[in-house]
Amino acid sequence: MYTSAMQAQIKKIETARGKHTEPPRKSADEKNKLLAAFHPDYQAASFATLQVGPNAGEKAPIELAEQLHSNSRLYTDGALTPIDLNAAPHYDTDVLIIGGGGAGMAAAIEAHHAGARVAIVTKLRMGDANSMMAEGGIQAADKANDSPAQHYLDAFGGGHYKAKPELLKRLVLDGPGAIDWLTNLGVLFDREADGTMVTHHGGGTSRKRMHACADYTGAEITRVLRDEVQSLGIPCIEYTSAIELLLDESGYIGGAVLMNMLTHQIEIARCKSLILATGGAGRMHYNGFPTSNHYGATADGLVLAYRAGARLLYQDALQYHPTGVAYPVQLFGALVTEKVRALGAGLYNTQGEAFIHPLETRDVVSAAIMRECTESRGIAVGEATAVWLDSPNIERIHGDGHIEQHLPGMLRMFMNYDIDMRRTPILVYPTLHYQNGGIEIEPNGATPNIPNLYVAGEAVGGIHGRNRLMGNSLLDVIVFGRLTGKNAAAQAHKSTKTKNALHLQHILDHAQSLKKAGLNTSKISPLLLPNYARNSSL
Repeated sequence: MYTSAMQAQIKKIETARGKHTEPPRKSADEKNKLLAAFHPDYQAASFATLQVGPNAGEKAPIELAEQLHSNSRLYTDGALTPIDLNAAPHYDTDVLIIGGGGAGMAAAIEAHHAGARVAIVTKLRMGDANSMMAEGGIQAADKANDSPAQHYLDAFGGGHYKAKPELLKRLVLDGPGAIDWLTNLGVLFDREADGTMVTHHGGGTSRKRMHACADYTGAEITRVLRDEVQSLGIPCIEYTSAIELLLDESGYIGGAVLMNMLTHQIEIARCKSLILATGGAGRMHYNGFPTSNHYGATADGLVLAYRAGARLLYQDALQYHPTGVAYPVQLFGALVTEKVRALGAGLYNTQGEAFIHPLETRDVVSAAIMRECTESRGIAVGEATAVWLDSPNIERIHGDGHIEQHLPGMLRMFMNYDIDMRRTPILVYPTLHYQNGGIEIEPNGATPNIPNLYVAGEAVGGIHGRNRLMGNSLLDVIVFGRLTGKNAAAQAHKSTKTKNALHLQHILDHAQSLKKAGLNTSKISPLLLPNYARNSSL
């Protein structure tokens, strides 16, 4: 699969490998200069200013701003779609969970155990989410040489000191308990012969606290959560999207308007409390980047919550994973887990130079790769430019068979295209991976200004600050999924609001705000699914 020019570059890497020393870690000043010059989050052209809503005057990615500046799917030709919101609902439950990924399923399990009637609504199938696609591991400080305090310091610094302290504190304190909870449910974490859990470093970590299931960690966690949800008999309404939230006259959440993705039938769900666990935004392809995200990652929860009056936090902060597949084209944008670098694979340019420490934080490594490619030290592959990730160094360090044992998914993915990552380096370029920002929440998982609305998982802003460390996303879907499930159930038990009249006045208010701002648009949101059709008439 590799051309003669590629083979010549590989020879340079092989020569350098034998005398390889990792580049030194960068100082804070060096990191800041690199980010400012090359990372998309620092480029003004990537953003637009929001004209309406709680974050008016702040910047957001151009593609997200367009969604927030669009009208509801229930508002056409200057009027609301006529719906009898107070007729008998199609679904009536205590806790309604929008999203069937790791956070949604964890929330459902805990809400069920708290005695609430629970229903999950998901626009694809239960488990079709970024959680399923996570590979490298889940962080938790549960070993003798580590502590939640050290985990906090690593994550707080890695997020540029912008995380909400009370959220990050909850994340790290509940980390060991999350591992125990998953283990008791049946997650098969990697272990030594004596039963000790295997742990690895991740970028920006000072301790080995990454717990993994080979390179299928997210799939294994999703498998177990999905089995538990089904065993408990929790209903999951699949292929159904939430297209609006419903409020009552007191401003409380009272349910959601749903749309069947196959028939486009509109349905109403009533609830006493609601959890948004709608995940990320990679399929918005911010800045034209490829993405490692699943097909439904289109920022739906941010749009719905924003239109209902919830504030966003760090909506302009995104994570471009440093190592997305750049070649072959069939895998363009797919994730090459950070675990590859944690096990010893270095990054090289076309001159055979190791240009960045492989375990700097993700934003710094991504910016360094973009610099190399911008300054003509990357290799052109199709329409992309890439650098080399020296995967054979893993076997040089750890011995033959290590990749097959610890990275079986990666190995098989590349072998399908006749690339043996045990023998030859692979080509990578950053891929849009994570939504660092999202909906602002309180420590209990609730939004500050919309009673009975909770948020968990990637739709939350503030847990990680402006950059996330590897393994903290799988941790946050478990920690905050469980937390919101318990708290939403407790709130539902106290609620007397479910019989109040529901309305969609916030849609009319939003449309009026758009008109007042001069944003006369025919676009509608949320997007729900990306449109990859080459012919717009399709």
